[in-house]
Amino acid sequence: MAFDITTAINIMSLSAVAVFAVSGALNAARQRMDILGFMLIGTVTGLGGGTLRDLVLGHLPVFWVREPIWISICLIASAVTYFVTPMLASLSRALVWMDAVGLALFAVAGTEVALKFGATPLIAVCMGVMTASFGGIARDVLCRSSLTLMNEELYITTALAGSVVYLILHELGLAANVDLIGGFCTAFILRALAIKFKIKLPNMYK
Repeated sequence: MAFDITTAINIMSLSAVAVFAVSGALNAARQRMDILGFMLIGTVTGLGGGTLRDLVLGHLPVFWVREPIWISICLIASAVTYFVTPMLASLSRALVWMDAVGLALFAVAGTEVALKFGATPLIAVCMGVMTASFGGIARDVLCRSSLTLMNEELYITTALAGSVVYLILHELGLAANVDLIGGFCTAFILRALAIKFKIKLPNMYK
């Protein structure tokens, strides 16, 4: 059972890195960068959140230095995106949805990794949100794009919800991987609804 859970976490983390690398590469496409630009932005986006998480938790060297497969996945995903991008009808739409998938995957994976290294539930949730959001922030800053984080519709809230749901299901000790699926679905569905229906939190300063 432990092996199954570990395998699921690794698959989810690898998927998150690949998806966020693609979202970074799509943003590079909007800036009309060359293939090296794609690979740089994609790699920073894919690895940024996990790198900050490991640094904060003091887990050094960071994960992609210990296991180079992570950076290899980013480079490959970014390079593939470079050649596929001309066939996409809408870069903006593709970027938004890839970002949504990556956000949900990283919220859960980041929380699980933090728990694995002995973080308290509160810190684990913070690490989940941080892992889910920092790569996208780095991507937007490097590409001089408007921060996705600053969109009016729900963003950080969806990562927080996914992380909390994962933590609750994890603590309940349900069947293997139910916590992973539940956390991911919560974050992704909320983000999808926010994108489609422009759902946002009340803002008293507007």
